Amino acid sequence: MAANPGGGSTDAGGGPVRHIPVLLAEVLSALQPASGKIILDGTFGAGGYTSAILDAGADVIALDRDPTAIAAGQDMVAAYGGRLKLTHSQFSSLADHAPESGLDGVVLDIGVSSMQIDEAERGFSFQKSGPLDMRMSASGVSAADVVNRAKVAELIRIFHFLGEEDQAPRIAHAIEKRRTEKPFETTRDLAGLIEVVTPRKMKDKIHPATRVFQALRIFVNDELGELGQALFAAERVLKPGGRLVVVTFHSLEDRIVKKFFSDRAGKASGSRHLPIAHERAATFEPIGKSMIAAGKAEAEANPRARSAKLRAGMRTNAPAEAADMSIFGLPSLASLGKLGG
Repeated sequence: MAANPGGGSTDAGGGPVRHIPVLLAEVLSALQPASGKIILDGTFGAGGYTSAILDAGADVIALDRDPTAIAAGQDMVAAYGGRLKLTHSQFSSLADHAPESGLDGVVLDIGVSSMQIDEAERGFSFQKSGPLDMRMSASGVSAADVVNRAKVAELIRIFHFLGEEDQAPRIAHAIEKRRTEKPFETTRDLAGLIEVVTPRKMKDKIHPATRVFQALRIFVNDELGELGQALFAAERVLKPGGRLVVVTFHSLEDRIVKKFFSDRAGKASGSRHLPIAHERAATFEPIGKSMIAAGKAEAEANPRARSAKLRAGMRTNAPAEAADMSIFGLPSLASLGKLGG
C-alpha cells in the first residue's frame, strides 16, 4: 500500500503534514531491532522507521513502490555503509527480497505518504489543483481513468465500500452526467463537482470530497489487496520468533490486519456438537496488547497519529498457511485492467 513510515496525511484531500513517524517507540518495542538482525521495512517513504531501526543496530531491507521515494533515499543508503538495501518494489512482493535464511522482522505503515500529498502533480490532494492521478507507482490506471470510464454501479461500489461514502449513488450519477460533456482531468475539477452535489454542512468535520478521493486512491493502488498479500508474504519469510508489526490509519485496513492475526492464531474447525475435524496450529502469537493506539500527547502533537492503530505478532514454528484472500471478506470491484486508457 502506500509507502510511508509515518509522516503523511491520511486525509486524501488534506494539506501537507510535517514528517513525524507515528507510534515510533511502540513500533520499535514490538519489532525489537538489534545488531545481527535483518528487518524488512515494506513502506520506506521518507525513511522514518528505517533510520530508527538502523540506529538500533539492525540491518534493513527497505521497499517502496514510489520511484521518487527510492531516489530520495539514496543519501541514506550511502550514509549507512551497506547496512541498508533500498529497492523499488510493492510490498506485496516482499518475499522476493528476503534472504533465504529468513527475516527477523517486517514492519508496514499503511497510509499515503506526506511526500505524495505535498506534490500537486501526483493528484492525491484536492487542496492543490493537479492531474487526477493518485498512482503511487507512477504507472498503470489513474484516478481519471476510473472516474471517466467506470460504470455508475462500479463507481457507487467503490465510493461506498472503499470510502464509506453515504452519498455514493448521488455522486456517481453526477459524475456520469458531467463526464459526457467533458472528461474529468484535475483534482479540483472532481472536488468542485462533489462540493456542488453534496455541499458541506456546518457540522461536517471533513471536506465533502474527502471520502471519494480516499476511495479512488485505495482502488487505483489496490491498497487492500496489496496489504493482504503482504501479510501472507511476511508469514512465509519470517523466521520462528520473527516479528510482524503493522500500523494502519483506516478502519478497512485495520480490519484486514485484525482478521489476519485472528485467523493465524490457530483454531479448531468443525461444529461444537461434533468431533474436531482439524486443528490448526497458530502461525503467529500476539505481541503485547491486541491493538495499540497513540497516546494523548502524540495525537495532539501529530494529527495523523489520531487514527493510527498498531497490531503485532510473533512468528511460531508452524508452517505458513495458504494465501487465501477470502478470509478478509473483500467485495468484488471493477477490474483495473479494463479501465486503463
